Amino acid sequence: MLYKPALYKQAMSGEPAVKAQCLPFAQIPHSTRLFTDFLAYSPSVQPFYPHSPHYSPHFSEWSKAEASALQYDPSRRERVSKILERQNASWDASPQTFANINRLRQGAAAIVTGQQVGLFGGPMFAIYKALTAVKLAEEATAAGIDSVPVFWLATSDHDLAEVNHVSLPGPDGLLRTLTTSSHGVAGAPVSDVRLGEEILPVVEEAASLLGDSDASQFLRESYRPGETLGTAFARFYARLFSEWGVILLDASDAELHRVAAPIYRAAIERAEDLDTALLTRGQALESAGYYQQVKVTASSVLLFAMREGARTPILRRGNGSKVNGSNDAAEFVIGNASGAERLSSAELLDRITSKPENFSPNVLLRPVVQDYLLPTLVYAGGAAEAAYFAQAGAVYEALLGRVTPIVPRFSATLVEPKVQRWLRQYGITVLDAFHRPETLRQRLASNTLPEGVQAAFDNAEQSVEASISHLHKALAKLDPTLVGASETASSKMRYQLDRLRQLAAAAELRRSEVISRHAEGLSQALYPSGALQERGVAGIYFVARHGMELLRSIHDTMRTDCLDHQILEL
Repeated sequence: MLYKPALYKQAMSGEPAVKAQCLPFAQIPHSTRLFTDFLAYSPSVQPFYPHSPHYSPHFSEWSKAEASALQYDPSRRERVSKILERQNASWDASPQTFANINRLRQGAAAIVTGQQVGLFGGPMFAIYKALTAVKLAEEATAAGIDSVPVFWLATSDHDLAEVNHVSLPGPDGLLRTLTTSSHGVAGAPVSDVRLGEEILPVVEEAASLLGDSDASQFLRESYRPGETLGTAFARFYARLFSEWGVILLDASDAELHRVAAPIYRAAIERAEDLDTALLTRGQALESAGYYQQVKVTASSVLLFAMREGARTPILRRGNGSKVNGSNDAAEFVIGNASGAERLSSAELLDRITSKPENFSPNVLLRPVVQDYLLPTLVYAGGAAEAAYFAQAGAVYEALLGRVTPIVPRFSATLVEPKVQRWLRQYGITVLDAFHRPETLRQRLASNTLPEGVQAAFDNAEQSVEASISHLHKALAKLDPTLVGASETASSKMRYQLDRLRQLAAAAELRRSEVISRHAEGLSQALYPSGALQERGVAGIYFVARHGMELLRSIHDTMRTDCLDHQILEL
């Protein structure tokens, strides 16, 4: 059996029924050993995740223990709450959001998740992240730890090519990639990428693919000239998650940078110690058979600086060297070209103090900054973030004295009715579609060979297996040393028969364009570009097709104690 016993959600009035099946990540191609060991909390992974609440069956116990370890300055709580009120008001957030901000102000913990601000809300997994934060906040609150969901918008990120496009299925089921030409200075944070008139035809193209729906209207209201990629994303998510009051946080806010300045300063003041700790952590990961998500070197610094509008890396050069005639702990270099700027530690710290908004954390410091700004109970993330946390734990320990636990976000593949019909027609499962398109085409063709050909192959296989069994027994009695040769010959016979079936399937494939179309449709729907659907298909597509009721159904179906990938039949 490929799937664990099914879980079912009873259909509520007016809502689509969702049938959920569990598919362990270990069965999904390209799942990393680090992530599967993290999910199982194997002994070899435990040193890198000192707290693993997802593995504990007693949610109320670990949540109370974690909450008691939270240390959050009251003045910082008030300051951040004011910033969140201002930000969410600018995006026309719901009353529920402001009620949650007030709960945060009054002492609630934060269940945090976050994502880059992908065009039109990004892939479906970003929506799963927000729903996971909602569900965990509800469960923590029910256990006696008042908690609110917070979604961190990674607007300081400068990889525009990762967020300026999105993929939506067309009428034929094949994916269309929509891209905005909006851009800023090369290397600028996406918060600086302002949308112009060029966004309007892209929005209308998306709306034409999505049809008349609330989701299309949300797009038009959110992605408009004058917005940035970050503010448009925030407006869109404020509408999607209005009933749950998800608090959105724009990390590029200048006031937030000022609140985070002590962490930025510590990243410079303790640069050598942090680098040593990360190098040691990286060696420990590799010794345990894992990998480093971020390659750290002896010159690594955990901050970026803004230089001529671009987010520029900072490097550390030497220790105890003389800079401008004084003995500074190190020399820091902003940029790596011939025009790089060289600063002493004191000079760099002065810049951070006077203009902290000109600095931003790298991926290993970001979660620490996040949990300095927020009273984070847990962070909900996927495989890549779990890998980051395995390294970032060393930074947490040095700067905060507490490592925030990471819990797996909800993960799923949605199977729409047409795709369900195809799966039944060809006698395959969703897992069978998690292969290259050509492999899937071959499988479908093999399963639809003419009845006479199929029966002939089945009879041949049964006959070969029976003959092989009799031959093994006879040879074993004659001369046991011949058994090995017999097994080798048997393997070759099976291979040749399987090869012949593949040739027959290829012949059938040449005769039928329908099989090719169905194989392509299955690949695009379930495993686009060799990755899980949640990473390749825009979340807005499913919301447009099935309405906001889909989000409610997923929320109600979601089980935070299930660590598998979910197959949700709509």
